[in-house]
Amino acid sequence: IMKTNIIALTALISTLAFATAAEKMKAPNGGRIIDTVEPHAEFVINADKKIEIRFLDDEGKVIAPAAQVVTVTMGDRANPTKLAFAKEGDKLLSDKTIPEGKELPVVVQIKTTPDAKSVSAKFSLNLAKCPTCVYLEYACTCDHGGDEKGHEGHKH
Repeated sequence: IMKTNIIALTALISTLAFATAAEKMKAPNGGRIIDTVEPHAEFVINADKKIEIRFLDDEGKVIAPAAQVVTVTMGDRANPTKLAFAKEGDKLLSDKTIPEGKELPVVVQIKTTPDAKSVSAKFSLNLAKCPTCVYLEYACTCDHGGDEKGHEGHKH
């Protein structure tokens, strides 16, 4: 029984260590990490207002897209903008620019292969500049904890 408990405890600690490593993964291009899919993905709005999706290995390094299929639906819920993606170098690039607005609802759907079940991530694309870090709010890496001084209107 002791041996079984030690094995179970070791497995639990390994799982927690892996989960903690995934939570601490930094976005190499200043985007938002989508960790509901393996490999994890980075969601970035580029200077041309297009979306770039990059896939990341366990160390947070960019890996070339394989057979992943990504779609993004965003903006006005009554008349949403749907974006498709094509492979461009080490990333997937959206076919259109994002709609106008500073805070847009976003649904990212990623299939690891064309036949796989879709994994979704939903968030608000807040394009305001974070007052305490170098990123836009949607990709903010600040760890505010309980101290919200100077963070009025600061939403993640």
